[in-house]
Amino acid sequence: MATLLEPKLITGSSNKPLANAITRRMALHRGKPVDLVDARVERFNDQEIFVEVYENVRGEDMFIIQSTSNPANDNLMELLIMSDALRRSSASRITAVIPYFGYARQDRRAKARTPISAKLVANMMVEAGIERVLTMDLHAAQIQGFFDIPVDNLYASPIFALDIKTQFEGAMDDIMVISPDVGGVARARELAKRIGAPLSIVDKRREKHGEVAEMTVIGNVEGKKCIIVDDICDTAGTLCKAAEVLMEHGATEVHSYITHGVLSGPAVERISKSVMKSLCITDSIEATQPVRDTPNIRIIPTAPLFAQAILNIANGTSVSSLFDTETLEASYEGLFNK
Repeated sequence: MATLLEPKLITGSSNKPLANAITRRMALHRGKPVDLVDARVERFNDQEIFVEVYENVRGEDMFIIQSTSNPANDNLMELLIMSDALRRSSASRITAVIPYFGYARQDRRAKARTPISAKLVANMMVEAGIERVLTMDLHAAQIQGFFDIPVDNLYASPIFALDIKTQFEGAMDDIMVISPDVGGVARARELAKRIGAPLSIVDKRREKHGEVAEMTVIGNVEGKKCIIVDDICDTAGTLCKAAEVLMEHGATEVHSYITHGVLSGPAVERISKSVMKSLCITDSIEATQPVRDTPNIRIIPTAPLFAQAILNIANGTSVSSLFDTETLEASYEGLFNK
């Protein structure tokens, strides 16, 4: 196997705090400073995006850290243009590290005359010169098949399991994991298995898009500390309604663990007024100030996971090893506090 040079990291403007956290974590692993490649991303008066890389990247193994979150179109174009700049600068390999993969909810044709935008985005990334994708908790696992290049899809459930065992130490027998819909059962089951908890489902029926008409709890949640697990929280309407229904069915507490905190529109206000005791999200999307200021929202770091995944990819070693709880415990030692 050919030996790759040390990975070099570059970031767009979507989540610079996470990119800096990843470099700090990699420096800890390697025992020497790791800096982001010096570059600028600017917009002309007509909002065209321009990228200039100030360092020599010829023959380098490049990793672009860029979530395609709000504003999704701007951040996506930054990623594509940055990849094109690196390709034309003779980088040996370009990996897109996309903690939150935008357009993932448009993964199929739900009705006639609609696009499959996730596939279109995949095609654009490959055309721009991206040769590998590293992401977390894709909304639909089949999106990996939209690419003709390797895709490593990391999971937040091992991190959530570590946090839950810390936060609910001594009360694990009372925990019940909840899937907020039938489609999320596999994700919820994975977390339930990791922490040894039973599983329940909140089945929802919609009258029209964005409005939930009815919710039914499948399973007995009476006397349980319920943990709702999902990949995306957008406006938080479904999440807060599910928490209310669970409390009405006898749950003692409701907590939520969501990978990607989109938290648009009235989400923060809804969560702050909700019966839900806490919402835990990752930093895959940079948190706004209102999110950081909300007392019942906690943010769990993903930098240790992404840093190790980048190093594993660069060294040609297993990424799937990061799915093991034992592997992550060392990386997250001391990061979870009650």
